[in-house]
Amino acid sequence: MHTIWKGSINFGLVNIPIKLHAATEDKGIKLRNLHHKCHTPIKYEKVCPQCEEEISNEDMIKGYEYISGKYVILSGDELEPLKDDQRDKVIDVLDFVQLDEIDPIYYDKTYFMSANEGGAKSYSLFREAIKESNKIAIAKVMIRTKENLAVLRVYNDVLIMETLHYPDEVRGTEEVLSPQDVKVTDKEKKAANMLIEQLTTTFEPTNYVDRYRLQLEELIQTKLQKEKDITAPTTGKDITDLMSALQQSIDEAKESKKKETTKRKRTKKASSS
Repeated sequence: MHTIWKGSINFGLVNIPIKLHAATEDKGIKLRNLHHKCHTPIKYEKVCPQCEEEISNEDMIKGYEYISGKYVILSGDELEPLKDDQRDKVIDVLDFVQLDEIDPIYYDKTYFMSANEGGAKSYSLFREAIKESNKIAIAKVMIRTKENLAVLRVYNDVLIMETLHYPDEVRGTEEVLSPQDVKVTDKEKKAANMLIEQLTTTFEPTNYVDRYRLQLEELIQTKLQKEKDITAPTTGKDITDLMSALQQSIDEAKESKKKETTKRKRTKKASSS
């Protein structure tokens, strides 16, 4: 499994060397944009609209747009001191809370955590302590250029880290239309609760599939097979390997030549008589 980050968990005076791995993957089928005329993939270039020049990463700097078209320019030398070198490699445990205290709206990305070299004992200790406490750890970690709030917990006997949105990143609900003054009768609520009861089951993730993706995969495979059928040579006979194909071609050529020779002899004999 690909490692995307290496560091350690700071748990009091205990240091746990770990590696992070992406726990999920996007299985969505990515379709390329092609030129209709020649089916060539469209190229997206970094072009300055002012200078009308294509630019490289080295030509770019960071800037914050405070009003439309106006920027505060921030150099790499100015940004670097804002990062603590040690925090770049450490997951700092801050608190422990109950899992159900965190609303799912705060959850962002999930990562598996594996023990790095020399960390097997401390990793196991931390995992077992969390399992027995029935709590999860609140932590902070710097990934790339963002200081993330995260939770550490156990899933299938593996430590995982789930990054969280900060409270100011979760939008308020004030502008969401949610009727409050509509009267609902007891009879209607009872019927709705009966329907919920009828649909209540145990959550089994494998029961749910991405039907659109499966149908798209089937469509692609069907069209791909048609393309193969069109471009494949049609000999009318099964050809299992190159040698048999060559031998079959030789035999057919001999047969064709033999028929042509016989035809010529018959034509010559008919004309002489």
